[in-house]
Amino acid sequence: MNKIKEYVYITFAMGIVAVAVYFFLGPSQLAIGSVAGLAYVLSHFIPLPVSIITLSINVFLLVIGIVLIGKEFGAKTIYTTILISVYLAIFEKLFPNVQSLTQSGIYDALLYSIIVALGQAMLFKTNASSGGLDIVAKILNKYTPLDLGTSVTLAGMSVAASSLLVYDLGTMIISMFWTYANGLIIDSFIDGFNRKKRVCIISDDYDRIREYVLFNMKRGVSMVKVIGGYDQKEKMELQSIMTKYEYKRLLNFLEKEQIQAFITISTTNEVIGIWNQKR
Repeated sequence: MNKIKEYVYITFAMGIVAVAVYFFLGPSQLAIGSVAGLAYVLSHFIPLPVSIITLSINVFLLVIGIVLIGKEFGAKTIYTTILISVYLAIFEKLFPNVQSLTQSGIYDALLYSIIVALGQAMLFKTNASSGGLDIVAKILNKYTPLDLGTSVTLAGMSVAASSLLVYDLGTMIISMFWTYANGLIIDSFIDGFNRKKRVCIISDDYDRIREYVLFNMKRGVSMVKVIGGYDQKEKMELQSIMTKYEYKRLLNFLEKEQIQAFITISTTNEVIGIWNQKR
């Protein structure tokens, strides 16, 4: 996607994250590991709106990140770091004193985790992030032996632990649980976005199938010579990586054209390279 479409997409994804934070994280009274969660804790001690506290923390982390990490920080991180505070400020004006929509802290936390995970997975798809604790995690990853995943978890758990300053022990434990669960949900969404189908086809009509995949579906295809174990005859196997929709479209084509084929389909969790560039 071009730069304009990419930033529109990022803006939309950050809107999803902001909705999760303002309408579900705040009312849940849980400090689920994020800068916004820390801002809600600090708002009990600092007489400022959560949006201002969030912006202050994010700007501080951004400056520290630029100094310690340097060029690894891009325009996307700066943009998303500031944008979350802008969204929260708008929501504070439009929906002041928002109350729990579910009337349950647990349901609020669940919906927050699902919605924010969707938004963050969308950001990761464009190689962006929501800033905040991601900056802390990158700093820990660079200057300590910790890997990035452990750094993210440690930063999030530290924020969750801060809830003990204003809430009880039970709230802190629940905050830590949802911080961990949120990471699992994000991973699940990311896997869903990246998951593809690896389709292998053996057929005497391989040339018709190859032309359909190449010129109708606009997907690449590899041709591999194989030898049947029973008749020991040489055959041609076609291999292609497709989305779930595309491989169903291929199956419909084979059925419509009454093409006899032996097909195996496996799930591929991630594809790296030029796969997403349509021919």
